[in-house]
Amino acid sequence: MPESNATMHDRVSELHRLREGVREGDARATQAQHAKGKRTVRERLDLLFDEGSFTEVEPLRRHRATGFGLEDRKPYTDGVVTGWGTVHGRTVFAFAHDFRIFGGALGEAHAQKIHKIMDMALAAGAPLVSLNDGAGARIQEGVSALAGYGGIFERNTRASGVIPQISVMLGPCAGGAAYSPALTDFVFMVRETSQMFITGPDVVQAVTGEQVSQNGLGGADVHAETSGVCHFAYDDEESCLEEVRYLLTLLPQNNREAPPAARGDDPADRRCDTLLDLVPVDGSRPYDMREVIEEIVDDGDHMEVHQRWAVSVICTLARLDGQVVGIVANQPQSFAGVLDIHSSEKAARFVQFCDAFNIPLVTLVDVPGFLPGVDQEHGGIIRHGAKLLYAYCNATVPRISIVLRKAYGGAYIVMDSRSIGTDLAFAWPTNEIAVMGAEGAANVVFRRQIAASDHPDDTRRQLVKEYTAELMHPYYAAERGLVDDVIDPADTRRVLVRSLAMLRDKHAELPVRKHGNQPA
Repeated sequence: MPESNATMHDRVSELHRLREGVREGDARATQAQHAKGKRTVRERLDLLFDEGSFTEVEPLRRHRATGFGLEDRKPYTDGVVTGWGTVHGRTVFAFAHDFRIFGGALGEAHAQKIHKIMDMALAAGAPLVSLNDGAGARIQEGVSALAGYGGIFERNTRASGVIPQISVMLGPCAGGAAYSPALTDFVFMVRETSQMFITGPDVVQAVTGEQVSQNGLGGADVHAETSGVCHFAYDDEESCLEEVRYLLTLLPQNNREAPPAARGDDPADRRCDTLLDLVPVDGSRPYDMREVIEEIVDDGDHMEVHQRWAVSVICTLARLDGQVVGIVANQPQSFAGVLDIHSSEKAARFVQFCDAFNIPLVTLVDVPGFLPGVDQEHGGIIRHGAKLLYAYCNATVPRISIVLRKAYGGAYIVMDSRSIGTDLAFAWPTNEIAVMGAEGAANVVFRRQIAASDHPDDTRRQLVKEYTAELMHPYYAAERGLVDDVIDPADTRRVLVRSLAMLRDKHAELPVRKHGNQPA
């Protein structure tokens, strides 16, 4: 430290040397981090934020713990960098673990820094991004570290639905380090270098005898395809953080604002003639719903959430005439677009997120029903399907649904039908809205006539034809006011843009209550 008779210039010079040392960190630890294919904490923050915009909070904080050698090792920052900056010109807060210091493990001072920046983000009404690369609780600090995690979890929950929260997994995160991301809105992961698990491979082997690698237990692909914990997975940190920046352009700062508009050159009234040939009239023939979405939205650009998990339903963020929308769509290319346990849960959480942050919902329906089977029933398809039903019924943002082809049974109701409160319901002239398919319905309704017939196959075909003509023609629902209009598929974009413009100032209130009790 400078002597007592040092000048202000001396003091400032010392400050700059100290801050530079804090920023650079230990050279050997930096080299080890790079050798793993990982960037340092400040290199990551430079990728996340606009150049020169990051302002650090408490860079000189150090822990006060003693014992187990901690009193002799008190590095500045205590293993976490916190602060705020701008992303595409808008304020964003962040905390980022520094794996070079205590392996990014959380201690008391470390946790207090995170608590502070989370409180600041909530007070300022701005998104919070966490860059996670930590080994869990700092064992040497005992229960104080665990209490630090509790404070993070409580703040995650308090901020839920108030400000967007994004977790970026950039290293191995175990135990408490995995629970905070699970409480946030979106989880990004990097293949090979990031993992999430409650108990690591060594503990798993000791308890169960199962041998598994870190990536096999909790790697990016596992959580993106199997568990559904990860929403987005990328091959490297650069592309991952670039996509975080892009996601932030689609989100509002907080729940009191609308998402930012970004008008482009795609005409609002553009016809989508490609749709006439893209979607087969035959309801049993598959097609890729993503191609429908790309034809409808601005410039064909959208950001799909959970792209590789629960693939029979698509949840994606896009723009229509510059305005952000959330799109929920059945995917006929995967399991015919059925709703099952995972797809119901995936769509329900996406609907809840969009509703919390004032993002209008567009639902594209082509659903043959819920997936039948013992595993589905025993796994709780009733309560999981009810989650999606609850989410739509509870949503007060503008809601528009379009039935492209099949819309059968309870799955039709759940996919934001008129009966559960969608603001506008449209259908293509290929729609089939019914309790079930014509074949199944005829087998139930005309069972006795078919059984008594001398030519049951011919009788069944005739009765199926009659049932279809009477109850499943494309205008049946429209005649009864359950569909507002049957539209030309090529006009889908124009209809959506005009309808959303009309609904932009929609105001709806829920009953006064502490909160609902949604299905578990």
